[in-house]
Amino acid sequence: MIRPPVSQRRLQITCIFLAGILQGSAFVLIPALGNALTSAPYNLGSEAYALLFLPQIAGAVVGAAVAGRVQGRFGMGRLFRWGLTANLLALLLLSSAARTAGGPLTYALILADGLLLGLGFGWTLAAINHYSAFFFSGSASTAITLLNAAIGGATALSPLALSVAQAHGSWASWPMALAAGFAVALPLRLPETDDEAGTVFWPRGLLPFVAVVLVYAICEGSFGSWASVYVSVDRQFGNHAGTLALSAFWASMTLARVVLAPLPQRWISRRSLLLTSAAGIAGCFALLPWLSGPWVLVSAFALAGAACSIFYPFVMSAALARFPRHETQVAGLIVAALMVGEGLGSYGPGLLQPGLRLDDIYLLSALWGAPLVIGAWLASRS
Repeated sequence: MIRPPVSQRRLQITCIFLAGILQGSAFVLIPALGNALTSAPYNLGSEAYALLFLPQIAGAVVGAAVAGRVQGRFGMGRLFRWGLTANLLALLLLSSAARTAGGPLTYALILADGLLLGLGFGWTLAAINHYSAFFFSGSASTAITLLNAAIGGATALSPLALSVAQAHGSWASWPMALAAGFAVALPLRLPETDDEAGTVFWPRGLLPFVAVVLVYAICEGSFGSWASVYVSVDRQFGNHAGTLALSAFWASMTLARVVLAPLPQRWISRRSLLLTSAAGIAGCFALLPWLSGPWVLVSAFALAGAACSIFYPFVMSAALARFPRHETQVAGLIVAALMVGEGLGSYGPGLLQPGLRLDDIYLLSALWGAPLVIGAWLASRS
């Protein structure tokens, strides 16, 4: 297809990155609210809190899995706008929950928020990863990694913004600000592409990419969804330390992506970075239970974020390069695998905690290093 004029193209690229920043900010709200939701007036137990992740994961999996079919029938631009709309509605529901006094209504509103937020995540992420490869066809790996760096940066800063909102009255003001951002991004029209996503549901040879992203996402979910609870509740270092650990995880992930994405292949290969990332993730799981002190733990979660940084975007860019005519469907299926893994990594520790401490769960999670290394080797052949 004919690419849009340069000025319009720049505006569209800006919109894609804005959508990613908003999405990253919104998607971390439930784990960022962990301290508030497990305290008065909500008083959620570990299992009830963990259950909040399931609708979000389910919505993201369904949205991402059908993204190619939706794009094939209605167009890429509409898929993108539907993703933004689902996010907008989700944030309005979450803001409404903040104005209730706890109980079944509050819980139902947050569950509904999670479902819509997950659906929006699946559609939006499939669209913006596809558009990144479309607009930067000559450097898709770098573009996708930087896009995910922007998403990760927003994810790192969002808990801090939420804390500021809590300190100045109500945490509802931050979801409302994000909702306003999605409303601003909605009117812009993005170009349609010649992707054939709707013609094939599962491209042959995609399994290694999906499998390794699934395993990686279990690890990311175990770090990201439980960092705050692990530091503030299990280790009893307080809410501030827990928030810092969560933000350090996402901030270091973002910084590492910005640093590593532009490195020339002649300096260090993508395969070497992927294998190092896999080993680093396993090492952080093995290290955390042996550490003590709030700042040491915050630093350990920062190291975990750096280890996780390039794994997902590099595998995504390799998969899009391997299947150039089915980019939306491939992106959607990989995002679906990401969300299934996030769900397992987020919900699983909550189910296991009656019999195991988080220290034990993290130590056992070091075993994920073996499939990560094997999967990284297979996926990086592209």
